[in-house]
Amino acid sequence: MSKWDKLLAKILSLSNDLRFDELSKVLESYGYVMKAPKLGSSHCTFRKDGKNPITIPKNKPIKKV
Repeated sequence: MSKWDKLLAKILSLSNDLRFDELSKVLESYGYVMKAPKLGSSHCTFRKDGKNPITIPKNKPIKKV
């Protein structure tokens, strides 16, 4: 199993130790563009034409919702 496959499996299993940079890497590979947070915000928004925006907190690790 490649590193990429392991990362996707980790995300799909909603692992408790998922980091922001790992999720960001996957979203950007699927064509999403990250919009930097405004001053004082800890949330980043990923956008892609024709799709709903995805907002993710930059907490370490990312909490499951």
